[in-house]
Amino acid sequence: MKEVIVDVDNERIDIYLAKVLNISRSKMQKLIKNGKVKVNDNEVSCNYLVCNGDVIHVEDDLDFEIHLKKEDIPLDIVYENDDLLVINKKSGMVVHPAPGNYDGTLVNALLGKYHLSNNNLRPGIVHRLDKDTSGLMLVAKNDETHDKLSKMISEKKVKRTYLALVSGVILNDTGTVDAPIGRDPKSREKMMVTDINSKHAITHFKVLKRMKKHTLIECLLDTGRTHQIRVHMAYIGYPIYNDFVYGKEKVDQEFGQMLHSWKIEFDNPRDNKHLKFVVDAPDKFNEIMKRLEDEENI
Repeated sequence: MKEVIVDVDNERIDIYLAKVLNISRSKMQKLIKNGKVKVNDNEVSCNYLVCNGDVIHVEDDLDFEIHLKKEDIPLDIVYENDDLLVINKKSGMVVHPAPGNYDGTLVNALLGKYHLSNNNLRPGIVHRLDKDTSGLMLVAKNDETHDKLSKMISEKKVKRTYLALVSGVILNDTGTVDAPIGRDPKSREKMMVTDINSKHAITHFKVLKRMKKHTLIECLLDTGRTHQIRVHMAYIGYPIYNDFVYGKEKVDQEFGQMLHSWKIEFDNPRDNKHLKFVVDAPDKFNEIMKRLEDEENI
């Protein structure tokens, strides 16, 4: 169940919720017509005009008309046991089905090979990566492990470290961005630092390498908000290189933002054995780095 507290007046509920929840208006209308949306505990029609302070509850089954299918898609499995998987997701792969991406996702690929935890349209998925972010992800094979891993993530017992190449030269060796993240009211596909309908978000970073015009950093997440690293680094003036949503240098449409889930570290939920995995950035990431270094040294 999702709860939304309205912060505007006199806007159609289907338009408002589609924007706030980042789903299509047609799907929002289906949810309303199927009684899955209540305003102040009452069902409403699609033309209801929201009021500032309205409390809206939306059932969490937002993708009820999508049917998952198994697909034979190659996966890079870094580690596997009876309860979980650690996979190396390639850049360009969507994690789970959603409007506009009904197949070819990581979930479709996983279902083609495994029995996973039951989580509606996101079976096995305990955390996610953006489509064009590569690297390590945890996947649960059963409901018990799914619950345990989700709790570990919420309690900050899963350490996730990212590599990122940013535009600009960061002078401080380390830093922390503590700024809430919410939906951009002007574009439902974007997030932003805001105090309105936002969630607490903290990103720590450390400089690994300085170039003449760019900086390679590692980022450690305290929280896991949508687009968190991308939003936070753009907010402090050092956007991720080649980020076509938040960046200022957009040069290679075939690859996406220079952001890679580099390390993941946690205790196995079954026996508490400590597990740590590291996977190198994709070849394309390193090629772009090398090209920039060569250009800046001319």
